[in-house]
Amino acid sequence: MKYILKLLLFFVDFNHKKKIIDFFKKKEQLNKITIIDVGAHEGETIHLFAKNFNLEKMICYEASKVNFNKLKMLKNKFNNFNLEINNIALGSEKKEMSFFQTSESSSSTFCKIDQESNYFKRKKKILDFFYSSKYIVNSELIKLETIDNEFIRYDLKNVDILKIDTEGFEFDVIKGAKDKIKNIKYIYFEHHYDKMIIKNYTFRDVNKYLNQFSFTKALKIKMPFRKTFEYIYINNDFK
Repeated sequence: MKYILKLLLFFVDFNHKKKIIDFFKKKEQLNKITIIDVGAHEGETIHLFAKNFNLEKMICYEASKVNFNKLKMLKNKFNNFNLEINNIALGSEKKEMSFFQTSESSSSTFCKIDQESNYFKRKKKILDFFYSSKYIVNSELIKLETIDNEFIRYDLKNVDILKIDTEGFEFDVIKGAKDKIKNIKYIYFEHHYDKMIIKNYTFRDVNKYLNQFSFTKALKIKMPFRKTFEYIYINNDFK
């Protein structure tokens, strides 16, 4: 049943992801690009960008040990670019936080879930058809690093695309770039507008923060059947 759900989500999201890829293809010629993928899940973004672009390096981060066990199987599948896979999370500072593993693995998060929200109740009814376990399967302490430290560790000069899908933790990841944010050309992230995920920020906060570093919104697109939008911001000072 889990496989059926993943297959359904793949078809639902196919045209949506095509619009993302078309944006990057039309915007400019991206050649030998470097990508940081935060919240890599089971490698969906790896497949998507490896299929459509000439990659030089892709550095992936996945907090969930469950997801990482599947993600790491891709390590030797791609030999035409440098693929790094890390079982750590990225945030605004180095520390440890409780991470909540959910039955539908792509929704695992550092954020607390309001299980009394209408959105959660509707989502749970659908998931109950595919999963027999409770929504939050377990929680564990996870190590967090910051993007600016990862720039140093991997000796990065510039990053073409920073992609973030961390279920309500996106702003924390962005703030962890600190002064290295000026060395990132595009930031591609999602923002949840539902009341299910309890965040400590609003979209306005993210937009204001990025504007301070000369980033402007280049694309806004709603994800199918979700109260979630994906955004792409471009660094106008990137050289």
